[in-house]
Amino acid sequence: MVNARDSINQPSGRRAVARCAELGRAPYSEMEGGLFRPYLGPSYRATCDRLATWMHAAGMTTRMDAAGSLLGRYEGLAPDAPVLLLGSHIDSVRDGGFFDGMLGVILGIEAVAHFAAAGKRFPFALEVIGFGDEEGSRFPSGMLTSHAVAGVLDTPDPAMRDWADTATLATALAEFGLDAGRMHAASRKGENILAYVEAHIEQGPVLEAEGRALGVVSAIAAQHRYRMTLRGMAGHAGTVSMDLRRDALVGAAEIILAAERIGRAGTDGLVATVGSLDVMPGAANVVPGEVVFTLDVRAGTNAARDRAAREILAVADAVAKTRRLELAISMQQDLDATPCDPRLTTFMEQAVRDVTGADPRLLVSGAGHDAMIMAHLAPVSMLFIRCAGGISHNPAESVTDADTDSALRAMIAFIGLFERHFG
Repeated sequence: MVNARDSINQPSGRRAVARCAELGRAPYSEMEGGLFRPYLGPSYRATCDRLATWMHAAGMTTRMDAAGSLLGRYEGLAPDAPVLLLGSHIDSVRDGGFFDGMLGVILGIEAVAHFAAAGKRFPFALEVIGFGDEEGSRFPSGMLTSHAVAGVLDTPDPAMRDWADTATLATALAEFGLDAGRMHAASRKGENILAYVEAHIEQGPVLEAEGRALGVVSAIAAQHRYRMTLRGMAGHAGTVSMDLRRDALVGAAEIILAAERIGRAGTDGLVATVGSLDVMPGAANVVPGEVVFTLDVRAGTNAARDRAAREILAVADAVAKTRRLELAISMQQDLDATPCDPRLTTFMEQAVRDVTGADPRLLVSGAGHDAMIMAHLAPVSMLFIRCAGGISHNPAESVTDADTDSALRAMIAFIGLFERHFG
């Protein structure tokens, strides 16, 4: 069995960490001094090429699907064997960490490399998938690629422009030899996909606080994400009296405080976040005339999420009326709570127990993952890995070789249990 003391040339947690770190710098990042890997950008292409090299070395054939996700396939005992999918996402947020998403892809490759080195084949094929657009890293619509693979992609607007306003979805795909009108061809519906398994850093502090290397995800929280615009009237900060102002920023501040209050009072893991705020015209001596901000509401159940969202939006409507502001709200993301498959969860719990010698911690993931979308295609399971301080989406994101090695051994054990109960 592999462990952290094995050579860096062998499948191991140590090698997985080193590979993630390698992919955190140019040409695999488009940010000087940090990591930013947007979907379909030059760094994305370079990363896919490097991942494909490692996939080939692990005994896999590779291809890019019609939506731009990278796949590596390790054949089963028969050419037409059903598929067990392992993976996560390749893209990153701006100034992100090395391990969010990428660690799950690399651990999938390392697990396949372990079995290839042992000459082990299964009655199912193993496929490692690196999704291209979990984060909404380039275009204002996240999880495009997993929606495509799961066969639930709404027709994307080919004219949708990226955040930098440098390209449309159509032109970005065309540079990869892909066609925006053919993204649906990435769908795996109708194929015999047995399950989707995703390893991921926890992105939270629970495992570290409890002294645990690994956790098992029981469900992924429901999410609503909105784009909200308040329009008032810009005016001179020295001449517009306080009682005549239609200050969009003050209105937004009221709504933001209400979101915090409602989020704090909620149950079922409810959280509410305003993470982006654009103020216009953005001058020190001008009353803000327009504010655009995001609202992200999450909870362990759809009911708790929906109840909180209704309350916050009702406050927003009341604030707009009281302050004589125009309010526009658009839904950016609507994801239902996703329970992980109970049978697969049992296998993952046993795998973690076998590796750590302790009963595993079950966790609800407050962060969204491609597994939420893949649940429309096949049963899903998730393994969480401790990260230092619970920090993620940040250059300080960190995991240890030893914890990552435990995760690899748990993935290997899970696949063994899956085979034992196959059919």
